[in-house]
Amino acid sequence: TVEGKKGMVEKILPRRNRFVRPAVANVDALVVFAANTNPVTEPFLIDRVAAIAGDQNVPVYLCVNKCDLDPGLDLMKIYRNAGFTVIVTSAETGEGVQELRSLLAGKLTAFTGNTGVGKSSMLNRLCPELALPTGEVSEKLGRGRHTTRHVQLYAIDRDTLIADTPGFSMLDFEHFDFFALDDLLDAFPDLAALATGCRYDDCTHTKEEGCAVLSAISEGRAEKSRHETYLELFSILKAKKNTYPKR
Repeated sequence: TVEGKKGMVEKILPRRNRFVRPAVANVDALVVFAANTNPVTEPFLIDRVAAIAGDQNVPVYLCVNKCDLDPGLDLMKIYRNAGFTVIVTSAETGEGVQELRSLLAGKLTAFTGNTGVGKSSMLNRLCPELALPTGEVSEKLGRGRHTTRHVQLYAIDRDTLIADTPGFSMLDFEHFDFFALDDLLDAFPDLAALATGCRYDDCTHTKEEGCAVLSAISEGRAEKSRHETYLELFSILKAKKNTYPKR
């Protein structure tokens, strides 16, 4: 409760989920912001965030922003085919903003994504009175400067909360070991659904004959970039000899 400038913690609720990057907990969903122009978001980065969220059963929405500059058709195709909810937006023109607002209604959602893709700009479009600072993207380097320095929670309306979080780069995931190797496939539900058709129960979906996932990739029935990320994370977790217990 808050009275004036004084507050009191009345109750500590159990954590349903928690994340290191972004540093949030008990969220209903993550909105991963991406763009196909200045800066270009690599699917590998999206997939790592989605894998970490998927491991905790937290829904991920992909917001392909800056569509006034580039529609991001490849990103749309990859993630819609993989079963993600994808919203195409422009914080500059307002395209897709109402659809995003409807998706966020009644939830506590965290905005996340690489630096410069327009998270704070979108918050300003959703709630202009916030007047959050936004940064320019370097044309030479193709990346933005951090304008959000810490996680900040904003009330868009009475029952809708958004956590704005600092942008990140691939280096922030250099020490990827947030869950066990045995949990990896479950973090890729589009691939896990295919894996039920594998010849062997212990198939790793990396090189085995009779692997239904590999067959789907070769036949174009599954997204190759998603499997490439799976392989990279498999290699990382296997090298670490990850022994965390399966939840």
